[in-house]
Order: sequence, then C-alpha cells, then structure tokens
Amino acid sequence: MSDSATSRRSRITPEREAELYGAVLDLLREVGYDALTMDAVAARTRSSKATLYRQWGGKAELVVRAMHSQKPGSIADVDTGSLRGDLHTIIGREDDCVMAENVALMRALAMAVHQNDDLRQALREWLVEPEVEEFRRIVDRAIRRGEVRADCPALDYIVHMLVGAFATRTLIDEQPPTQAFLTSYIDAVVLPALGVAPAD
Repeated sequence: MSDSATSRRSRITPEREAELYGAVLDLLREVGYDALTMDAVAARTRSSKATLYRQWGGKAELVVRAMHSQKPGSIADVDTGSLRGDLHTIIGREDDCVMAENVALMRALAMAVHQNDDLRQALREWLVEPEVEEFRRIVDRAIRRGEVRADCPALDYIVHMLVGAFATRTLIDEQPPTQAFLTSYIDAVVLPALGVAPAD
C-alpha cells in the first residue's frame, strides 16, 4: 500500500472501516457493480461522499478493498506439512454460507471487470496478484518437501483450477460451491494434476 493510501485510511477507526465495507458488499450483492454509486454508499453508511473519495479514491478501490477485508488471513500462513492438508485447510476456512455469498459477489463483478479498467486493475492489485503469490509459496513448500516435481506442467494452473471450480459450480451444477465439493475436487483433479497422491 502506498504511503498516501495508508495516511488516508488511518483517519477512520477499524470498526468504522469494517462497517463501511459491510455496507459496500451488501450494496454490491443487491444492485451489482455498475449500479453501485458512491452516493448510495454514502447514504447507506451515513457518510459524506467527499469522505469516501478522500479515504478510497474511487468506487473501484472501495469495492475491492471491501472484498479484501473479508479474507480470513493469508493462505500462505497455512502449513500442515502436506500440500493436500494445506489445500483442505484453506477450503475449510470459509463455511458454505460464506462461499455462497462470495459467489454472489463474483457474479456482481463478472461483467463489470471487462468494462472497467480501474476495477480490473484494483482487483489484480489487491486480490489476484497477492493470492497467486500466496499459492506460489504453498506450492514452493510442497516442491521442497518433494511432493511436487518442480517441472510439473500443472503448477502454472493451480489457481486457475481452484478458481474455475469455485466460479463455475453454480453454472454447471446449479448448486453453490461447498466445502465438500471443493475438497473432493482437490482430491480428484488438482492433486492428480500435480502428481500428488490424493490420500496421505
């Protein structure tokens, strides 16, 4: 985060920030990204629009930072001693209700990402690139343990596989992603692709 962003954000309390983020995510689910306005956020949170722009710069950063706030900590900190254990633990950190809510958020952003460069850039900066880097650290540990070959061609696609399963479950099966579905997917698809036996 830049020094200016840190300075801006330090002017409100963490509790107030969490309240604002919750309201933004509620609005995003209700009306979608394009119809979400800073005026609506200001009204919902009893804030001035000037304060919102001063703190976040614009709608794209506010929305993505709100989504980032829902992450239950860095996945790179998960270290169970096996890749299978790490991936199952990561999936287990969010219950099925939270996953369903996250799918709704992804749906709200899906079309908007293709039409808004500022949103796409904010998503890459705050969510995509950090998540990919965290997965790299997890996989690097698996390589050092000898679980995965360093030249395994599937290594470059682990995030694609997991995000794809999460995002397309509803479209293909007309059901939300669940812990049971994703852990089964990890054992049946992700681990075999990486050359890892699904059972410890």
